[in-house]
Amino acid sequence: QVQLVESGGGLVQAGGSLRLSCAASGFIFSVNDMGWYRQAPGKERELVGKITYGGTTNYADYVKGRFTLSRDNVKNTVYLQMNSLKPEDTAVYYCNADIVPHGERYPNFHNYWGQGAQVTVSS
Repeated sequence: QVQLVESGGGLVQAGGSLRLSCAASGFIFSVNDMGWYRQAPGKERELVGKITYGGTTNYADYVKGRFTLSRDNVKNTVYLQMNSLKPEDTAVYYCNADIVPHGERYPNFHNYWGQGAQVTVSS
């Protein structure tokens, strides 16, 4: 069974930094794109950014220059470094990944979600 386990959320003052981690675990054959979404109260879930296996990234406009994605393919882990945080960044952040489970053939990717990590930025 494949799981995405997030860590690193919390409370920070505006202008501060946080780093989120998300590790894929279980019986995994291959991990493709990994990324983060967020959902603020009363709003729809939105893309923060994605990173390919090769390290190519794309970001939502509202985080460009402030947030940085990276990944460790050996550990099947993706990181989101968040700097210059603003109160409007307050949301639950969800990890997302396209994974081929062990026992299935490439490129039969399944999409998985983490449980969510609360990020709260105070003004």
